[in-house]
Amino acid sequence: MSDASTVAVIGGGHAGCEAALSVARLGFKALVFVVSLDSIAMMPCNPCIGGSAKGHLVREIDALGGQMGKTIDASFLQSRMLNAAKGPAVYSLRAQADKQKYMAEMKKTLESEPNIYLRQNEIIEILTAGGSVTGVKSESGAVYPCGAVIVCAGTYLESRCLYGETVTHTGPNGLRAARGLSACLRKLGFDLMRFKTGTPARVHRRSLDFEKMEIQPGDGKLVPFSFETDPAAIARPQIPCYLTYTNPKTHEIIRGQIHRSPMYSGVIEGTGTRYCPSIEDKVMRFADKERHPVFIEPEGENTEEMYVQGMSSSLPEDAQIAAYRTVPGLERCEFMRNAYAIEYDCIDATGLKLNLEAKNVRGLFFAGQVNGSSGYEEAAAQGLMAGINAALSLRGKEPLILDRAESYIGVLIDDLVTKGSREPYRMMTSRAEYRLLLRQDNADLRLTEKGYGAGLIPGERYGRFLRKKEWIEAEVARVAKATVAPEAVNEIIKSAGGNPVGSGVKLADLIKRPELSYDGLSAADPSRPSRPAGCAAYVWDAVREQVNIHIKYEGYIKIQTAQAAAFRKSEGRKLPADLPYGEIAGLRLEARQKLAALRPENLGQASRITGVSPADIQVLLVFLKYKNLL
Repeated sequence: MSDASTVAVIGGGHAGCEAALSVARLGFKALVFVVSLDSIAMMPCNPCIGGSAKGHLVREIDALGGQMGKTIDASFLQSRMLNAAKGPAVYSLRAQADKQKYMAEMKKTLESEPNIYLRQNEIIEILTAGGSVTGVKSESGAVYPCGAVIVCAGTYLESRCLYGETVTHTGPNGLRAARGLSACLRKLGFDLMRFKTGTPARVHRRSLDFEKMEIQPGDGKLVPFSFETDPAAIARPQIPCYLTYTNPKTHEIIRGQIHRSPMYSGVIEGTGTRYCPSIEDKVMRFADKERHPVFIEPEGENTEEMYVQGMSSSLPEDAQIAAYRTVPGLERCEFMRNAYAIEYDCIDATGLKLNLEAKNVRGLFFAGQVNGSSGYEEAAAQGLMAGINAALSLRGKEPLILDRAESYIGVLIDDLVTKGSREPYRMMTSRAEYRLLLRQDNADLRLTEKGYGAGLIPGERYGRFLRKKEWIEAEVARVAKATVAPEAVNEIIKSAGGNPVGSGVKLADLIKRPELSYDGLSAADPSRPSRPAGCAAYVWDAVREQVNIHIKYEGYIKIQTAQAAAFRKSEGRKLPADLPYGEIAGLRLEARQKLAALRPENLGQASRITGVSPADIQVLLVFLKYKNLL
């Protein structure tokens, strides 16, 4: 018998943490099962949060009421805004994490939540009755009734780690693999795929010569991930990272040892990630490149382990050491942990609905790398949404589904569920059609309203958000009307290298000039409001930033807003779940098969299915109108 007040969360990685917290904060009991309580929120690969497009995801998680942004703000070693020389659409925040502190902070957050119950136990079976979830069963035979299950198994399903001829049937970092759940998922009707990822070696700090490397310092101006974090409250000395490069000698060793790599000898069966290749892949696939970047990054303040980003490998230990020691600064490096590849099972996510619930089992949700994605941030975003939707489902409410025009989370989930992935999926800014609208700086303006509606944003935070929004709108309106005299502004224009004006000009028109900005024109704008009472300095900084971006890119934003409105029209055209695609005359055979198999929820989703052409969509439109289904 199921327990409608309980949600079982299988896994305690980044997806599992966000899923459990969202479920618990929405008033349900979250029963979290992990293979080890010491591995909660573990970073088995790169100890960092954010990066290109991934930083957008973390900001969106925070705007919706998730936890990842707050936890990395409390545990970072270094913070940098990537792509700062480009436009704001691709600015991406990245923070190097103290991995042990991050894990401790997140574990403490889960332990402090009254509705979360942590259990070190492996789940081997999901119990169902009448097509709905009723509970889960552990390897010891214990049964836990629940109303919903969220599978966040990460890279543990039937996992094995490999380097050279060494193969161990373990999860990341030598933790035990999950050996029973894959068979259960197959029995429930899910198609499983075999994916592969990997991690580089960790080396001892004392064995490195940093004089031969380029220092990579953190930013002078600290930008937190959470919209609730005051930069002044988390300011601290930042620990540098370092940059070096491989060379022809490195590549020669790798090519000479390539036959010993399980990726090239045929031992590895899984499909690897395209966008984070091993050093073997880089050398073999990009033979024309004389060097590849290697970043040396600290793993924490209280450890001497250094992460060698850019040199993940499955070569044997002796070959790894030989290759690493050809890199400037690593000539005497001491290995503390070998690099390895890891294979694992994951599902074909096209078997899920847009709310991340299985199409064939009510109450069964999936989130994270088990859906074919890669990365901590992608996992956390899915975990948050699966947790929200599991809670909404148990309450009998409509799901929260974010579309591609309002969030990177929407792009991520839509890509996985609609198109599927035959390799580990990684979020990139190029995947978003409306990325000028989906900037990392305005994630709260896009999503906090939805987080409040879902119940994850407290009333006090929502009130602060509304005041910030009002300040932005009022200042944008004022600046659009304000006129500046030539004598007040020409000196500023001249010092910025621009052409002077001969008559009065709108302040907004000046801000649109590439050499000028809202803050840069403050001396020519005496009516500019000062920071309101009760407004924190960092919030007022964000208000000024939004005013500048909104005005400077107004024309482009209007174009993308119109495009997004047109996109939403097709998204609003719902498709019946039982539509007889096989009987629709004029649809090509491939389109009939794909549409019948994937059962898209709306016309927009149908149009993005691989193998469904624009002509097929027109045929479908005619059929729907003829049947009065639109």
